[in-house]
Amino acid sequence: MARLKIGEGKISGYISIFLSLLGLCGVICFKYPEWLTTPEFREVYTGESMKILMTSVIIASFFFGLLSFVLSKQKKYALIGVVIAAASIVIGGFDVQGRAVNKTSWHLGVDWLLLDLLLMAVIFVPIELALPKNKEQSKFHEEWRTDLVYFVISHLFIQFFGAITQKPATLLFGRMGLTALHEWVQSLPYVVELLFAFLIADLFQYWTHRFFHSHAYLWRFHSVHHSTVNMDWLAGSRTHFVDIFVTRSMAFIPLYVFGFSAITFNTYIAFMAIHAVLIHANTRINFGVLKYIIATPQYHHWHHCEDPEHYGKNFATIFPFLDKLFGTYYLPGKEWPAGTGLHEANFPKGYLKQMVYPFTKSPFDDNLNMEERTKR
Repeated sequence: MARLKIGEGKISGYISIFLSLLGLCGVICFKYPEWLTTPEFREVYTGESMKILMTSVIIASFFFGLLSFVLSKQKKYALIGVVIAAASIVIGGFDVQGRAVNKTSWHLGVDWLLLDLLLMAVIFVPIELALPKNKEQSKFHEEWRTDLVYFVISHLFIQFFGAITQKPATLLFGRMGLTALHEWVQSLPYVVELLFAFLIADLFQYWTHRFFHSHAYLWRFHSVHHSTVNMDWLAGSRTHFVDIFVTRSMAFIPLYVFGFSAITFNTYIAFMAIHAVLIHANTRINFGVLKYIIATPQYHHWHHCEDPEHYGKNFATIFPFLDKLFGTYYLPGKEWPAGTGLHEANFPKGYLKQMVYPFTKSPFDDNLNMEERTKR
């Protein structure tokens, strides 16, 4: 599909559909909060604030639908957005009220999904439209649906992924008698504690990430993340659940060992959620001297480079100096990689096939791929 252009009405039509779907799902969350919202996340917002946001989203979907109707020769996008928005009102979108929520044994994180999807789209879609790195790349490239499925599933099953990554660390290190260490860490000035958390977590993630690249069996799972050819704000979500489990667990280990405060832990999680989207985004933003201090899109795109000559570079998630320290740094001025993705033949397309692929891959293929990836 050709890249969208401002003034044709398609962008406003897609925005209308996107917002109307968020509004409709928000109404359903209000009706079934026990099953569709996250207990920990409900403590962050109020029912009244979410009602105001949801109402605003529904109204905005009507506005963009009308704009699309005026600008576009094809009225279908406008009509779809308006119809969905109207449906959300019919089922009580303007009348819903927050209420006490009973505890349930399971839930889906639909509230977290909707809010994060809205926030990331509001931040990064305009950036990618106004300042794209790849000017020819469409928002609706060949595999955008696959990346969206990854985004949705990782957010819906936040309870599952949170449990399997946090509980092992809690069980291993929660009863080691580290109270004195925890009190010392939490007595540090907030900024110092936060930088310490970023540094120690990134150090663990650096070596975990590098391990995934250097061991054939683990590369099977991590290769799913590298299979994306079209780098954009959704691309970072394409991660196999085994990769998620191992990487997040290793990042949580130092956070639990040192006993960082809740506000530091939550700040780290929020920062990583936004930063992970940024470094995969299709944007040419010039970060100036900051690109030598913190990982940027240019820096991370080189990590995804499809050219074997540049494999094994830029493993750090936050701090490039770790790659400098361990000899894996690569950032050639203002140059960007010519392309991203894998050289592996017949790599499967689609979420389900990619989930199964690492378990069915031939050891012979493992050896061939690792031999190519370790060439310098």
